[in-house]
Amino acid sequence: MNDILEKIALCVEFGKINKVSPYPPNMKDQDGADELAKRALEEGVRPDEILESALVPAMARVGEKFTKKEIYVPQMLMAAKAMNSAMAHLKPFFQSGETKRKGKFIVGTVAGDLHDIGKNLVAMMIEGGGWEVIDLGVDVSTEKFLGAMEEHPGAVVGLSALLTTTMENMKKTVSAIKEKHASSKILVGGAPVTREYCEKIGADFYAPDPQGAVNYLKTLVA
Repeated sequence: MNDILEKIALCVEFGKINKVSPYPPNMKDQDGADELAKRALEEGVRPDEILESALVPAMARVGEKFTKKEIYVPQMLMAAKAMNSAMAHLKPFFQSGETKRKGKFIVGTVAGDLHDIGKNLVAMMIEGGGWEVIDLGVDVSTEKFLGAMEEHPGAVVGLSALLTTTMENMKKTVSAIKEKHASSKILVGGAPVTREYCEKIGADFYAPDPQGAVNYLKTLVA
């Protein structure tokens, strides 16, 4: 059983999505995360075990490599695609309530900002960390964030901004969320955002990279 979990983890770490995927070249014609996750379930491996023993550690390694600049955005996106191909087989078990997630994470790029690569990477890493992700997309108004929080009480919120001009909207959204949901945890990130700015606007955590956000969320459920 451990053998198949190790294979799934390797496929995710190196971005091997499925058998027909040509990437990475040294795993050509081998089964990918897609086929292996399906087979693991058929062999009786529990969905939460696939998540905790294969996907979570693989995405953690990907996050660490990205932080150390050993890999870059394209490799990280391939790993995330491989992770998603495995998650597709696990999601029905989470949605039915048969298997539990660690919590809910609402994420979006703030109003006026259409950048989504950073937000997508954070969403993928956090989903790979065992959380249910509610991705609101880009150019998300304060009202939309508040609406999602009403729908998902107790969710952690992540705000992304890539333009200095939209940082003001990040500040407004943080203020509105804290006013209505004082105990909520808010993570902020994006190229122009700093730890100082995070503290100034009253957010709870700033991470310069996706792995930092995953590590922070771990402390909330420890």
